[in-house]
Formats: sequence, C-alpha cells, structure tokens
Amino acid sequence: MIDAARAPVPPFTARHEALRAEMRAFVEAELRPRAAEWEEARWFPDEVFGWLAERGWLGLKYGPDADWVADAVLAEELARCGSGGLAAGLGAHMTIATPPVAKFGTPAQRERWLEPAVRGEKIAALAITEPDAGSDVAAVRTRARRVDGGWLVNGAKTFITNGVRADFYVTAVRTGDEPGHAGMSFLVVERGDGVSASKLEKLGWHASDTGEIAFDDVFVPQEHLLGNEGRGFYLIMANFQWERLAMALGAVGSMRAGLERAIPRLTGRGQAVRHAVAELATVTQAGEALTYQALRRFLHGGDAAREVTMAKLATQRASFDLHDRLLSLLGPDPELERAARDARLGPIGGGTDEIMKEIIGRTLPR
Repeated sequence: MIDAARAPVPPFTARHEALRAEMRAFVEAELRPRAAEWEEARWFPDEVFGWLAERGWLGLKYGPDADWVADAVLAEELARCGSGGLAAGLGAHMTIATPPVAKFGTPAQRERWLEPAVRGEKIAALAITEPDAGSDVAAVRTRARRVDGGWLVNGAKTFITNGVRADFYVTAVRTGDEPGHAGMSFLVVERGDGVSASKLEKLGWHASDTGEIAFDDVFVPQEHLLGNEGRGFYLIMANFQWERLAMALGAVGSMRAGLERAIPRLTGRGQAVRHAVAELATVTQAGEALTYQALRRFLHGGDAAREVTMAKLATQRASFDLHDRLLSLLGPDPELERAARDARLGPIGGGTDEIMKEIIGRTLPR
C-alpha cells in the first residue's frame, strides 16, 4: 500500500506549462538564433544574464515565492538554445554557484552577492575542481591561511564554468590541516588583486568561458566565510542533488528537441530508420520518467539521492548517444554535431558515471 503522506505529486501544473511555453518562445526567439554566432565567438554577452533577470528567471527557487519546479522547467527549456555552452553558463550561475549563498549565507552575504546575482548585475562561479582534485573533492589543495581580519588564499582551480567572467567565486579552500573532508571551508572570493583567470579550449561548450583560476596571496575578509569553518564538504554535498537533477532535466530537454527536429526529416525513410527512431524515442521517454520521479522525490523532501543519481547516470550518455545516432541517420548537420560535442561532457561533469554507479551501488537495499 502507498503511504499517502509520501506519495509523489505530479511536478508540473497548468501554471508551469504556461511558463514553459513562455520560456520556450524566449529561447527560440532570442537565444537559438544567436547560438551559432556565440559559438563562433567562443563567448556570449554578459547581458544575456540580464535578459533572464528581467523575466525573474535567475531566482526562481529563492525568496518567499520560491518555485523549484519552475526552475526545473527552465533547465529543460534552456537545452533548446542550440548551444550547450550558453546553457551551461546560465545554468552554472543559477544552479551551482548561487544556491550555496542562498542556503548557507548570512543576510548580509545574501544582500551582497545573491541579490545582485538574481538581478543579473553580478555573475557567479563555483570553484571546486583543481588540476589534481576533480571528482575527489577531498583532495582540494587551495589553501586559506589565517591573517588579521581574514585569510590569504593561494592555489588554483580549473574547468570553472563562468571562470573568466565571474564577479565572485564560491570557492572550496583548505582552512585546516586535517586530511580528507575535514578542514575544508568555503570562501566567497571576489575578483580583484591576486585573482587571475584564463580561458580553456574545449571539445564542446564553445560559448562557455570555462576557465582556469589562480589565487596568489588573495586577501579574503573574515565575513566572506560561507557557512561554518571546516564544514565545506557538507556544503558541497548539499548542492549535488539539484545540480545533478538539473543536468538530467537538461539532457531530457536536449533529447526531446533533437528528436522533434529530426523526425520530420526522417519520415518516409523506411522501416530500419523508423525502428531506430522508435528506440531513441523510448530511451528519451524512459529518461524523462526516471528524471521526473527523481524530481518528485526531491520536491517531497525525502532522501532522493539514489533516484537523482540514477536519473543523472541514465540521461547523460543517452543524450550523447541519441545525437550521435541522429547524425548517423541524417548525415552532416552543424546543429546535431554541436549537440553531440556538448553532450559529451554529461557523463563527466557533476560526478562521473563511475561515481554515479558507486553511489547507486552503495544505496541499494541489502
């Protein structure tokens, strides 16, 4: 018997579907037509953050009217923009960099960083990954040494989305000498003296300014400590579920969009093609169902780690495989080629497939 108190509710209401239509129209009219230009430029203008802010979309899950489902709709619809780098840059600001400030920040910190970020006036980046510490966040080496009034930060970060353009970095640092997860804290480091950023070249996500960051004796005031000192690992873990859910939602949106644009061009091509498309549609629907179930569990407030991890694992490689298969059916197509390159990051970012399998294996009933 289903426990009524724990029964998942449908995630999308009529209001959310109306919002979806509004977001899709914006993406199709304002973002997708510019995608090729921004990909070629290896950059998109900072003002795009302002376009979303004007519509209230940078802070959908914050404040008294917080609506996580609306944020989920946005994650799906941004996948239609035609540029994984554009979607990643906007998504990193909304999904991984500002949530720790919202959840763990003091009122003064939220006023200083979150509020201008929601207005599109400041751009945020999450700085965890290092040259020698990627999936193993416990291996972070960037050091924050106590000095009068705060810390001096030295170290390097890499593969940081929005790393070049960011006004502030929500940064994992080591403030103690304890090994592993202990002794890790988070500081908000503002762009300024001692902070340098250089752009990385990548296979995909060309419009995204993925950067390498160096901190050289950067003074960070005491009041920039986010949460409690030595509890940074818990801050990282608190954000992973929504980051991975957003990645799954984006993959579902990308797969849907790919099929919608390919099917009319494949109609009438014979049984073999029809069957191939049927398989791709089935994989997309299965990914959607698993992702929406994870979203329901997350919204219900229970432990959704296993469902979220399954959704992330199931959708990321599936998205790459779908676009790769569509390319084999349709032949050369710049948009599909870009989608396949961009989707290649999915099984790596936010935790590799191997880590997802490890988490799932450990959470299965014994």
